[in-house]
Order: sequence, then C-alpha cells, then structure tokens
Amino acid sequence: MASIPLPLLLCLALLVPSLAAAQQMRSFSANDTAWRPSDSNRTLVSPGGDFAAGFLLASASAPATYRFAVWVVGANSTDRAVIWYAHSLTNSSSAVEAGATSALAVDAAGRLAWTDAGNTTIWPTPALNSSTSTAALLLNNSGSLVFGAAWSSFTEPINTLMAGQAIIAGGGNKNTTLQSASGRYALVSSASLQFNNLIYANVSGGSALLSLTADGILQLSGGTPPQLIASDQGTTNRIRRLTLDDDGNLRLYSLIPKTRRWDVVWQLVQELCTIRGTCSSGRICVPVGADSVSCVCPPGYRNGTLLGPCSPKKNITGRGGDDKFVRMDFVSFSGGGVNTLSDTGPYMTRLPPQNLADCQRLCRVDAKCVAFGYKFGGDRTCLQYTSLVDGYWSPATEASTYLRVASSDNDTNPFTGMTDMIQTVCPVRLALPVPPKQGKTTIRNVAIITALFAVELLAGVLSFWAFLRKYSQYREMARTLGLEYLPAGGPRRFSHAELKAATKDFSDVVGRGAYGTVYRGELPDRRAVAVKQLHGVGGGEAEFWAEVTIIARMHHLNLVRMWGFCADRDQRMLVYEYVPNGSLDKYLFVSGTGGSGAATTGEEGDNSNNNSSSSASPSSQSQQQQPLLDLHTRYRIALGVARAIAYLHEECLEWVLHCDIKPENILLEDDFCPKVSDFGLSKLTSKRDKVTMSRIRGTRGYMAPEWVIHREPITAKADVYSFGMVLLEIVSGRRNYGFRQESVGSEDWYFPKWAYEKVYVERRIDDIIDPRIADSYDDAASVATVERMVKTAMWCLQDRAEMRPSMGKVAKMLEGSVEITEPVKPTIFCVQDD
Repeated sequence: MASIPLPLLLCLALLVPSLAAAQQMRSFSANDTAWRPSDSNRTLVSPGGDFAAGFLLASASAPATYRFAVWVVGANSTDRAVIWYAHSLTNSSSAVEAGATSALAVDAAGRLAWTDAGNTTIWPTPALNSSTSTAALLLNNSGSLVFGAAWSSFTEPINTLMAGQAIIAGGGNKNTTLQSASGRYALVSSASLQFNNLIYANVSGGSALLSLTADGILQLSGGTPPQLIASDQGTTNRIRRLTLDDDGNLRLYSLIPKTRRWDVVWQLVQELCTIRGTCSSGRICVPVGADSVSCVCPPGYRNGTLLGPCSPKKNITGRGGDDKFVRMDFVSFSGGGVNTLSDTGPYMTRLPPQNLADCQRLCRVDAKCVAFGYKFGGDRTCLQYTSLVDGYWSPATEASTYLRVASSDNDTNPFTGMTDMIQTVCPVRLALPVPPKQGKTTIRNVAIITALFAVELLAGVLSFWAFLRKYSQYREMARTLGLEYLPAGGPRRFSHAELKAATKDFSDVVGRGAYGTVYRGELPDRRAVAVKQLHGVGGGEAEFWAEVTIIARMHHLNLVRMWGFCADRDQRMLVYEYVPNGSLDKYLFVSGTGGSGAATTGEEGDNSNNNSSSSASPSSQSQQQQPLLDLHTRYRIALGVARAIAYLHEECLEWVLHCDIKPENILLEDDFCPKVSDFGLSKLTSKRDKVTMSRIRGTRGYMAPEWVIHREPITAKADVYSFGMVLLEIVSGRRNYGFRQESVGSEDWYFPKWAYEKVYVERRIDDIIDPRIADSYDDAASVATVERMVKTAMWCLQDRAEMRPSMGKVAKMLEGSVEITEPVKPTIFCVQDD
C-alpha cells in the first residue's frame, strides 16, 4: 500500500473542520443544493447561534420519517426545544413528515417547496412563491424562519410563542391561538385553555393575551392586573418561550445563558389536577409534589390496564341493600360540565337543595347514579353523577363525594379528612363526691395544718440564716480578690489546677496572640474550650479585668462567649467557648497569596504576627483544603459581623470599641455562623465621650486614618472603617495589603480606590468578585447582593470619620432596609512600614 505524503495529510486535516463548519448555513437559496433529511449535519442557524432549523427524525420505525423544524440550541446536540415545525394549515398539531428521499429546495424562479420521492409537493401547499428569484430561507435571531417577504413561521404558530411574536390565530380553527403538540389542548382566543371545547382555565379574569416582551412580561388586553410578570422579569439577555405543553398547562420558559437549561418562570395552572383530561375515566388525580400527578382508582374500583379507565369491582343491583356509600373528602368530579359546582353536564345533575340523607336516598333509587356530591353549608348543594369523569383531589374542594360501591367491598379509603366526630373509646360516668359529715376530726385537722405551717416557717428561717452566713463569706472573698463588682450570673472562676488539667498541662497550643498564648482544653463536662493565658504585656492586668467585666455582660449570637476566668496569684487566664472552624481568613484567602497581617500589641511601635484569635481553632485546620464559601454564606457572615459590632457600639451599657476588626478575629462555627473575638481588650468609655488613646491599636491595612493623624479623636467610626475593608475582602477574596504590594507603583495601588473605579467608573463589578465564585453568581438577586455589599463598603471607607455611617446603619444597609445613595470615592490612605 502506497504511503500518503505528509503535506497531503496536513491539507486533509485542515479541510475536515472546514467541511464540518460548512454544514451550518446562514441562508438557503436557489444557489444551494437540495436539502435532504439524510443530510443530518446540515442545519440553518441564526446569526447569534441561538436558533437552528433542519430535519429531525420523527419515527425510527421502517420506513423512517422526518419533519422540518426550528429549535433553540441547547447544552448539547440532543438537547433541543422545538418551537415550530412544518404542519398542515388545517391542523397545527398535525406535523408534515416524509421519508429520507424527500428534498427541500428553492428553484430558479424563487419557489420554495418540500417534495417527496415522486416530486409531489408536501409542504407548503401551495408552494411559496417569492417576488424575486434571489429570495432565501433565513433564520432570524428572534427564532422566526422567513422566506423573503412572502412568509414567516411566526404567522403559523403551533404550541409556542416567542418574545416579540404577534398573537394571531393558527391552525384550522380561526379562534385557536396555540395547540399542544398532542392536539388535545388549545389556547382559544388568547384568553382560555380548553379540552374538548370545555374551558378549564382563563389567562387572567377573561383578559386576552397580547404579547410576550423580551424582559419577561405577558401583556394583557385589559382587566386587573394589566400584565403578568415572570419570576425573572427584568433580565433581558435571556431567550423566553411561552409553550402550551402536552399536559395542558401554559408555561413561560427562560433559558439560562451559561448552562443552556430552561427554567419555568411562570405557569397558568398551579394545581395540575384541575386540568381536564389529565386522568382516564373513573380515576382520581392526586398531586405528587408541585410538578407531577398520580392517577389512582377510588375504593371499590379497579383498572384493566396501567393507565386505562377504572370500573367497579362488583356490580350493584340496587335491590336488597347490596350497596353502600363511601365518603371521599376533598374529591370532586366535573361530570363533563364547564364548572364542577355551579353547572350541570352530561354526566352530572344538580338537584334542588337537599339535606344529606335525602341526597343519598335520591341517588340510591336511581340505578344510573354511581355517586353523589354534597357541599356542607347553607346552600346544601346536591350533585348526582352517572359517570366519574375528571376526578381530582384538592384541599380547596368545598364538597365531599359519596361513592356508591357494593356493601361487601372492604377497600381502604385513602381520601379521608379530619371531619368525623370525635368519640371516646369508653363511656365515662361523672358523679360528684358526697360531702363528708362534720365530726370530731375538725380539731385534729386544724392542728395538723398548724404544725405543718410552723415547720415550714422554721425551715425557711433556718435556710435564710444559712444563706446570710454563706453570703458574708463569699462577699469577703470577692472583696479580697477584687471581684465584688462582677455582675450576677457572671463567668465561672476556675483555679489554675483545673485549667492545667483541662489543657493537659498546657500542651495543646492552638495559637499565639498579641496578649498571650491560646490552648485547647476540655472541661469535665466534655465541653471544648479555648484557654487564653495572658503574659508579658504592659498594663495587662488592667486590660484583663476590663475584659472580664465587659464580656460577662456580652450576650449576642455573633460574639464569642466567655465561660470563665482564672485569677490565681500572678496567673491571668480567660476561658472561651471553642469555635471549631477557625478564623475567616483561612476560607477567604488562598494559601500563599496574602499572609496574616501584622498586629500591634498595644505598645507603640511593637509589632508581631497575629496568627490566632481569642478562641482559635486547631492549627492543623489551616493546612487542610478549606471549603469554598459561596456568595450567600459570605453575605450571612458580613451581616452577622455587622450586627455584632453594632451591638458593641449601640446596645451595651458601656460603649465598647473593638479596635482590631480583621478576618483573623472573625471565627466560624460548624454552620459558618460568624463570631467576633478579641473585643474584650479594647478601650472602654462612656457614650458621651470620645476615646483618646496614646497607643496605636489594630492591624496595618485595617486601621482608620485617624489612628495615625493624632489630632483626630478615635470614635466608633474607626471600627466602621475596619469593617469596610473586611467587607471588600469578603467580596473579592483578596488581601487588601497583599493587593497593594502586588500593585505598588501603579495608579490602583489603594485597594478601596481600585474597587471604586471598577464598580462606579468602569462598571465592571465582575472584576472585584472572587473568581472562585464568579460562575455561581448569575441571577439578579446575587448581583443586587454584591452591589449592596460593595456600596456599603465604599461608605465605610470614607477618609473622614463623620462621613461614615454608624454600625447600626451599616447593618440596615446590608439588610436592604434602607436606601443606599451613591458613595463618594475613597481617598488614598496607607500606613507605611517602619
């Protein structure tokens, strides 16, 4: 066998993709060869690539038949949503089908025809004649298939309407707007859904449907409301279609661009069982969830086939009492009429008002009566059924149906409601006891009662005396230790020996902070705790007592709870609840892209790495791959932290400043509920005064400008600035100072300035979103959440303290309960390293 030269192989390899691409046509005219169903890869596509037209296999049984259709391109080649196909003009549900030898062609005279093997035109009939020989078959970006100016598929709707498509009659019935592909259901006069000419649903109070807009609004001809709105209304970059499905429901679908999957954003009928023809005769439709139904036989009936009609198991003669009535609550039948309760039908008769016994008697004497319906109320509605048609179960049904079955039938009735009278299991006889006779026992009873009262009084006096003695001892001990001002119900006081045993001789170090070391321990009651041992800090004793006094009064969902303390001799320890998931920075920042911030110890100019918080988690967790926080979880964390800081600023008896808000001091529980730590060592003052501090507190990158501009007083607005920086980091997943180091020398070296310009100048909010979650934020609600978080952060990061909102208002801004105005651009601010 001769070998093929390498250059020829390369040419063939380059030719194959071009041949495959040539199968997608932008137009079909007389210059193109005849289009046959066997050309499986040959399709006509719209300019935007969202729509395609071509031959689809209709039946694989020999001989195979095909239909010519238009569809929306899905996630793969088999995922097609057909919106139109060639059909008979007298019946829109009757698709035109032909074999593989048929051909669609445009002749030299501009005549479009689909012919079979015998050259007989099968569609359209008559053939389409264009006014020009250069006419071509085109597919628009709206999904409309057009041939010159002579014809458009939008003028012949089947079961689907697209955005911008005119609402006109189609098919053989001039009043029919849409007809399901099965041909069983129809949208008539754009106003009502019908099955066998029986109305089962109206669009909106009898109003007619006028049009479907590109942003998801169904315009109506009048009435209230004047329009129907889809759940994703307002999003204009989506393809929408209004389809009458084969189950008889009219639904509005919206195509998600990224996944190319359809979402149902509106549907006309909410209870699927109320759609006529859902179940066969004799069956009862029962909803299964919100999107499915089940057709079951009533008690005393059976079915011959799986989905066929149900018939009585035993015949009833009506003589000799061989029948009985089974009550089915919340079950009703249409009887073939237009309305279940107010109209009659071929299988239902409405009788004059009767009581229940008379309604049952009239059904029993009629041999054709198979059931009767009765509505309990003032109108005493009585309905007789001669056939069970369109039965359904619904909690909204006002009547109960009594089914006539053989008296020997013992089937279980699943259609029972809590309407039966409650009866006791056993009869109870009540009788009043006979009053005792007055006798000599009266004096004895009085003496016993008096003695018991005296004993109780003596026991109370002795208990109160013992309490006073104990209280005096504890008061002297508290005065000696300086704890007499601790609030009632305060934290527990541990001894050094107890904490030494709980921490296994202080062996399990989980973090080192600016004021000491944190150990993990376990109390005798199996509670895990974090023990912070304070040491080697100037003025540390004063801060320790401040933290004990303050945290004992702090009770908030988003604050770390202190359970106790130790004050043995020179030992100063705090016992906190143990928060298992560690700090927020381990989940926000990718390892190796930021590092932890430098935190001051409270001594001016003395910096150290802050690798832990007040109740740190095991360090091994930081080395494991942490789960990725989605946008909803990040929003909950930001809102929880804002509420906790607002509680410290505005709801405590004393005004508490945190002074070191950063991701390392935000801990996460198992459900990622945030808890703020390290707030007990902050400066404390009255709400009427402002803080004056001689030492810089906080972490570089999170400190407000007033910390380094010494003429400015330190207020609660310093915490607001730090929270704004943390809020930007939560949204972007970037370290603010890590970002600055990477961008130094450029114009956007200041993190808030860069974020402001991305959002409000370039209008590219996607650039500041953490790229790891960018794909998951697609819907309008997520976009609004991100915009609200960024806008709140911009206001928090204003360089002037009086321009920043309070933390209470910040929490409301995040909740969306207050309107947020456009923020002012933050001024560049940076603390240079020494």
